[in-house]
Amino acid sequence: MYDYAIFWEWMGFAVRWLHIVTAIAWIGSSFYFIALDLGLRQRPGLPVGAHGEEWQVHGGGFYHIQKYLVAPAEMPEHLTWFKWESYATWLSGFALLCVVYYAGADLFLIDRNVLDVSQPAAIAISVATLALAWVFYDLMCKSPLANNDTALMLVLYAFLVAMAWGYTQVFSGRAAFLHLGAITATVMSANVAMVIIPNQKIVVADLIAGRKPDPKYGKIAKTRSLHNNYLTLPVIFLMLSNHYPLAYATEFNWVIASIVFIIGVLIRHYFNTVHARKGNPHWTWGAAAVLFIIMMWLSTTPAVLTGEKKLSAMEQNFVASAHFPAVKDTVISRCSMCHTAEPVWDGVAFAPKGVLLDSDETIAAHAREIYLQAGRSHAMPPGNVTMVTPEERALLTAWFEEAR
Repeated sequence: MYDYAIFWEWMGFAVRWLHIVTAIAWIGSSFYFIALDLGLRQRPGLPVGAHGEEWQVHGGGFYHIQKYLVAPAEMPEHLTWFKWESYATWLSGFALLCVVYYAGADLFLIDRNVLDVSQPAAIAISVATLALAWVFYDLMCKSPLANNDTALMLVLYAFLVAMAWGYTQVFSGRAAFLHLGAITATVMSANVAMVIIPNQKIVVADLIAGRKPDPKYGKIAKTRSLHNNYLTLPVIFLMLSNHYPLAYATEFNWVIASIVFIIGVLIRHYFNTVHARKGNPHWTWGAAAVLFIIMMWLSTTPAVLTGEKKLSAMEQNFVASAHFPAVKDTVISRCSMCHTAEPVWDGVAFAPKGVLLDSDETIAAHAREIYLQAGRSHAMPPGNVTMVTPEERALLTAWFEEAR
């Protein structure tokens, strides 16, 4: 079991590393081409069919780039396709989902306090929602809504908000955020695999056959590519959120996730506007900052808004008068089976992140982490597998806030 745990830990590390490498490649190429497309300039004398050009300097040399809106007059000798970055990112991401959340469903996917569901059922829900999210998105993009960009985006945003709320009613907060990012990434990668690349292949086939390509294929691909551009930043946030329990493990986590999408759109709007040389909408940064502050407030919002029982002054004084013995009993009984020099929890070979919570000194040293991850949020223990009670979380919160 010890060797297996070490192997599985390194397997997760390797797959996560691969996922990060491929994601960097995909995001980098996506951002570059959107910026290039928006920066194209038209001038007299461009070749027939050329929509615009751009001069760039990088790495000691100059680049002269021309874009053909539909296709050039004939097939070029060499054509580079940008697709494997997207495919490899999704495949490695799904592999990581299997290694971490499916293999460790009891710890990371399922929260019995949210929904008491079996591992196979939870995994089935996960896989089904990934597929159904793409089907819904694709149908909306092919519906009459596609003729109105604003209406389409509002419907899709409402769908994402609904999914954010729904996931928090099924999975742990950490898994809910991860899955919201996963369905968004699935939509983005499926856009490439199911729409953008097939449409480009149709255009290439027409060129080879000597036919004039239909411009509708390029227009459809461009729209899907733009959607991917605006979804990229929220996906990055959601994929990194497992490190920040105040985002995913608090009462209004689904609202926080919904706000993240708006912030991502605002930031991309700024850069897209600048790249298109249409001004500098600095207001987007102010709006994003205000929304971020709102997220911070929602993560520690007063108990009166959450419906949770708020400690009275007498109760707070009672907890504070005997805080450490009670806190130590709680931590030892709820946390130290993993956070100790020799963990006894099945499958855990080393204390997670090297955090030890088995003595007065180590508990005091990690007071802030205990407060954030087990007091203010419900991140620890994963899935609340040791059944920490609301009263115990209140005790941890009061202990830290009184002592600091």
